[in-house]
Amino acid sequence: MVAYLWKGKNPKNRVVKGEMEAENVEQVRSSLIRRKITPGKIKPKPKDLFENISFFQPKVKESDVIIFSRQFSTMIDAGLPLLQCLDILHAQQENVTFKKILKKIKESVESGETFADALAKFPDIFNELFTNMVAAGEAGGILDIILRRLSAYMEKMAKLKKQVKGAMTYPAITLAVAVIVVGIILVFVIPVFAEMFADFGSTLPAPTLLVVFLSEFVINNILYIIGAFIVVTFITRRVYASEKGHIIMDDLALKLPVFGMLIRKVAVAKFTRTMGTMMSSGVSILEALDIVGKTAGNKTVEFAIHDVKQGISEGRSMADPLLESGVFPSMVCSMIAVGESTGALDNMLGKIADFYDDEVDQAVKTLTDMIEPFMLVFLGVVIGGLVVAMYLPIFKMAAAVG
Repeated sequence: MVAYLWKGKNPKNRVVKGEMEAENVEQVRSSLIRRKITPGKIKPKPKDLFENISFFQPKVKESDVIIFSRQFSTMIDAGLPLLQCLDILHAQQENVTFKKILKKIKESVESGETFADALAKFPDIFNELFTNMVAAGEAGGILDIILRRLSAYMEKMAKLKKQVKGAMTYPAITLAVAVIVVGIILVFVIPVFAEMFADFGSTLPAPTLLVVFLSEFVINNILYIIGAFIVVTFITRRVYASEKGHIIMDDLALKLPVFGMLIRKVAVAKFTRTMGTMMSSGVSILEALDIVGKTAGNKTVEFAIHDVKQGISEGRSMADPLLESGVFPSMVCSMIAVGESTGALDNMLGKIADFYDDEVDQAVKTLTDMIEPFMLVFLGVVIGGLVVAMYLPIFKMAAAVG
């Protein structure tokens, strides 16, 4: 099959164009005529020089998978066969990388594999949660419903991720700007003032002497400072990459004064949303817990979920091991206990997830409101302090002249 770029006119005499895979030009022309498009220019698609170099290829975004799931659900619900849905979605996909993946998925399904097995070949795009839910949908004949739930779930998770990223981005950018500004002042501005003060012939104020000393220290040791920063970053990543270091740092993250509470609420929202979605889609509770544990994103939470799975396999309820873990609030455990006793655990988990989505919203807003004035004061004190320290000798000289 060869990819062709075509141009033609539709029944309303409007120019339309697109891309199609076919054996030859005549096959493209015949296909366009069947679609009531008057063929115009048809030519083979030019080869991409970097098509075999993954670095230069576009990444498949989470939004691409969400749109794919929603469109697929709509087509299945309309009664279109699975292969035809894949063919249409492949043809209209603009992301080159995702287009190639959809082509391979379609070929796998054509060769007799299930849709879930075809998706499982691309774990970086379709995670274990996605493929397990699709498998449950195929087995139960409710693939359209499962795909709709998956797209809704991913949209909520994307929103949650965006909120947390937004809360972390503001202080990080502000701190980075402060470091850059202070560095520029110490390396380029202070030496000019220090040279000017050397001609004064009088003792400089203590704050000015401190700033001049800091400037000289930074200039004389700038390579060592950069090297130390790189070494600390490398060591931190190595520690986090190790199993023991990962556990310690994740546990510390949950105990942070302000950020810890936000991380805990995000973990609860993610756990309850994922569990509720999987259970309502027909995935067994033990299998769902196994997948949720792997996608928890925090080792402490993952161990707590593992203990829950172990407890359920021994005949215990879900609520008791969750409460014993100390990670999940008692209110959440009580609501889960009610859901278990009434036989509506999936609905209860959904309600908890909705509640904690709002809690995360409020926590992010509170965090932003707290950080903003703190960062402004920090910038004012640091940069303002440097400026005042440099002007003190000038003020002192002006007072002496007066």
